[in-house]
Amino acid sequence: MLAPSAAWAGNPHFVSCSVERTDDSLVVSGKEAGLGDEATIEIKITAVALCINPGGHHPKADNKQSLADDFPVTVQNGKADFSDTLTASFQPSCSPPDTIEFTNVSVCDLTNHICCPIAGTF
Repeated sequence: MLAPSAAWAGNPHFVSCSVERTDDSLVVSGKEAGLGDEATIEIKITAVALCINPGGHHPKADNKQSLADDFPVTVQNGKADFSDTLTASFQPSCSPPDTIEFTNVSVCDLTNHICCPIAGTF
């Protein structure tokens, strides 16, 4: 009698995570490997957007915005490449001389419970 075999998840790990900023958007890309025969993984990207005044401060509580997106990513040959864009939108808008900064950027694989924190301000 044959029993169905359990899926082998391998040794999931992030190979890379990177951030590219364009105006009021943040493009977060990465690659994960060691995913075995998983068909898909669920990726979650989070960040905080701040509207910074010329003095280097964010003057109002409503000039801070938490951003998040989660989405499925197809796994091919035990690897998964992903890219997603987070866009800040403030009301009233964050316009010159104020600028938008992104902090606390993180990428997590919710399926395998691993994260790839990205240090810095963008």
